[in-house]
Order: sequence, then C-alpha cells, then structure tokens
Amino acid sequence: MGFTVAHLGRGEKGIIKAFREDALPIKLLELGCLPGNEVELIQVAPLKDPIYINVNGSHIAIRRSVALQIELEPIPGDE
Repeated sequence: MGFTVAHLGRGEKGIIKAFREDALPIKLLELGCLPGNEVELIQVAPLKDPIYINVNGSHIAIRRSVALQIELEPIPGDE
C-alpha cells in the first residue's frame, strides 16, 4: 500500500501522484485534486471520517475511502 491522503498527519502535505481507481468524484477533480497539485491535511473528524483537506486554497471534506484512493509523494523537508 502506498502513501495516500489518509496517511497524512494534521498539517502535513503531499503532492498528488495518481489515483488508485478511476471512480474519483468529478467534483474533486473540478476543485483541483489533480496530479501535481499539493494537498494539506487540515483536520480529521473524531470518528476518522470525513477528512478535511486544502487543495489550491479550497477546503474540502472527503470520505476516508476516497482519501485512500489518492496516492501522494511526500514533500521533501516537510516532515
């Protein structure tokens, strides 16, 4: 299993590398969840679902199951 949005800690960032499935909601793509864009984890709800992320200045709430489909590259020096 690779490094995904669901593996980020609060305030950590990563670069979108790929999607595990082609079933990613179109709305996320429209909001900037595209390969090469930076994602920052803002907050995780108390029961670990949903996950709040920042992509291109947009704060988005996504389900954990969707977060597990978005593969990331860690940002060097951001650990």
